[in-house]
Amino acid sequence: MQQFFNTYRSETINSLIVFILFFILQLTVRSIIKRIANSKRKNEGRVKLIGRYVIVTFFLVFLLVEAFVLGVKIEELVVLFSSVFAILGITLFANWSILSNVTSGIVMFFSFPYKIGDKISIHHDKDLEIIAIIEDIRSFQIHLRKNNGDLITYPNNLLLQKAVTLIEKNAIEDTIDN
Repeated sequence: MQQFFNTYRSETINSLIVFILFFILQLTVRSIIKRIANSKRKNEGRVKLIGRYVIVTFFLVFLLVEAFVLGVKIEELVVLFSSVFAILGITLFANWSILSNVTSGIVMFFSFPYKIGDKISIHHDKDLEIIAIIEDIRSFQIHLRKNNGDLITYPNNLLLQKAVTLIEKNAIEDTIDN
């Protein structure tokens, strides 16, 4: 064991430094996300979801940096990443709408002006307008409840592409109170 630490002393110390830095950075970014969420009064479930996205992203970056620390050559990483990206590219191209909806869900977390409980009107096209209350905002879709009780699941990417009008803030609270 002593021989292992003597042989790989610099790699072990550098790995520990990289781990600590990424841990601190990840905690900092998650606290910033929580502050943003609190200031915009975002749903706790959505905050946790965005937090998971951040953790996974930081973990992947950590693995890449750790590979360099442990002495993996760039040529070896290029072969690995080109293979992984080729597979991911084919998969995501086949499922581009899923990726588009997840990305839209992240964008909506930071900049969507409407909250759960708001009554909105989505101007889907010239002849179709959807008027409903936002019941839940998820990774792939938003759940809307119409006045007649019907539940509509509307894709996040379409919601960002269509014109949306706020009809009433906190319509759920008003309905519960009455």
